[in-house]
Amino acid sequence: MLQVRQEINRIQSLLLSQQKQDGSWRFCLESSPTTDAHMIILLRTLGIDDERLIDGLATRIAALQQENGAWKLYPDEAEGNLSTTLDCYYALLFSRRYQKNDPRLVPAREFIRAKGGLTEANLLTKFAAALTGQYKWPAHFLVPVEIALLPPSSPVSFYDFVGYARVHLAPMMIAADRKFAKGTADTPDLSDLYVTSPISPGLYPHRLLDRFARGGQPFLASIHEHVMRLPLLPGLLHELSLRRLEQFMLARVEADGTLYNYSTSTFFMVFALLARGYSPRDPHIAKAVVGLRDSVCETPEGSHLQLATSAVWDTSLLAHALQQSGLSANHPAIASANRYLLAKQQHTYGDWKIRNPAGHPGGWGFSDFNTLNPDIDDTTAALRALRAHSRLDKTTAAAWKRGLDWILSMQNDDGGWPAFEKNTDSALIRNLPIEGSDTVSTDPSSADLTGRTLEFLGRYAGYKESDAPVQKAVRWLLTHQEADGSWYGRWGIAYVYGTWAAITGLAAVGVTSTHPAVQKAVAWLLGTQNADGGWGESCHSDEKKTYVALGASTPSQTAWALDALIAVSPEPTPPILRGIDFLSRQSQATGWSVTYPTGGGRPGGTYFAYHSYRFIWPLLALGHFEHKYGSSR
Repeated sequence: MLQVRQEINRIQSLLLSQQKQDGSWRFCLESSPTTDAHMIILLRTLGIDDERLIDGLATRIAALQQENGAWKLYPDEAEGNLSTTLDCYYALLFSRRYQKNDPRLVPAREFIRAKGGLTEANLLTKFAAALTGQYKWPAHFLVPVEIALLPPSSPVSFYDFVGYARVHLAPMMIAADRKFAKGTADTPDLSDLYVTSPISPGLYPHRLLDRFARGGQPFLASIHEHVMRLPLLPGLLHELSLRRLEQFMLARVEADGTLYNYSTSTFFMVFALLARGYSPRDPHIAKAVVGLRDSVCETPEGSHLQLATSAVWDTSLLAHALQQSGLSANHPAIASANRYLLAKQQHTYGDWKIRNPAGHPGGWGFSDFNTLNPDIDDTTAALRALRAHSRLDKTTAAAWKRGLDWILSMQNDDGGWPAFEKNTDSALIRNLPIEGSDTVSTDPSSADLTGRTLEFLGRYAGYKESDAPVQKAVRWLLTHQEADGSWYGRWGIAYVYGTWAAITGLAAVGVTSTHPAVQKAVAWLLGTQNADGGWGESCHSDEKKTYVALGASTPSQTAWALDALIAVSPEPTPPILRGIDFLSRQSQATGWSVTYPTGGGRPGGTYFAYHSYRFIWPLLALGHFEHKYGSSR
């Protein structure tokens, strides 16, 4: 199909023009305005009146407000999101651009109160309010600081939480333990956002704190109580716990000053350091603020603080997609990207070593400054991009082998792959009465990670269905297929993403297209195709854990579905051709569905619109179509 090659050429040309001098691609990772709101709150609380940045952040926040006064996590979220609306309302007041009687904020306040007010918000929103004196701390936080003293080998320890949870929990535990609050003369008063009782600023009845904990926590609380009953200096042990959490944070600060390169954990870290007695002008805090500033990107609506920067992820995927769509490994753009990626391979032991003592460094992380936190998806993405060059260069071949060995060492005992840390799926932690503990506290095997890793092993590392790691992974995938034939994907939206990963993974290691599981998955995909030839799935799927159609087609989800069908179809079927026709027209399309968030972060809390995705996945699917079926079709 001539239009396929034309679209490939168009996307390739656009991408080549946007490559940076260091060989990377740096697209914006866009999420809800919560990070923007927290940045304004942080700057004002620290007395950093960066009006240009605050104005850009406030402009984006204001632009995303809905007609009913609320803010949303994603476009088709019903009515709006209470916590996001609270964060944005607070930040706009803090920006000093708006007053409570402003026509923009009056309906926002009405929406907040109609939804139950601040006491009904999520944990992170309450934390931000408590840190600035607008919400009273509970008597005890859910996770006692003394857990930091327990070794990883204990029946329960801090390391039963996955790494990205730990770097958020550590500063939150410190601040909550100190009941730290820092207000300013300009800190907005949120007392009118309480619905159940009239409250003076900072003097909230203790009964309002019950929702903070979402239930009791007898097991973790018993750790604190046991320490306090010890005859030998419980106060010193408590202080030692706080010091260890502080050291834990500082040991995981990256070169740009951020904590694990997450803006959210860095926000809490700054307040935790203040709670530990650090000056607002301390170099650790100053550098953290610089790192956050450097994480700001520009969007059509205004300035946006990215939750994390995605340079390694985008560069790996784009270099691979460009090669799959026809660029040679010797092309200057690919050679430059390869040099960038080789420089980002990690050579130090991170926390992943705790549950993988036999493993050796060799992975890649998500962000430009990641040196401590490699992950499975980024590593296989980088290895795909580097594969062709590794056959021509000994240095690249050695790096590639280290990455492969690390991937194999990270397979969970159940046969699947996690995102960050091996065998970190404690049922105790997963079932704690902490908000979100079932989805973000642990790191279980997932269909998307397992399927993508199988696809890498089969297509690029020569592994077959008969190999032991593959056998275990295939068994895990087949066991975790949904009754309707789909798979749930943890890090993308959601069932289309997981089903694509599973099908392409199974096909790559030799599972035939006639296998009942594959046939059932294909039938599910065909049943969800839209009339325009594309596919589109709502973020509601991720929240409800059941497929919800978006009602429109998105570029990335269409490409995922097509790539899965291409992998198991010897000939281009009519559904594939309709999908290809849709993709061949999408790169110049506009509208909300083009920018719809199809990346997953925190179910029900964080969704990502990768600005790179409208190019990466269509280019990959079109390249696979052309390679398999020929351009003449």
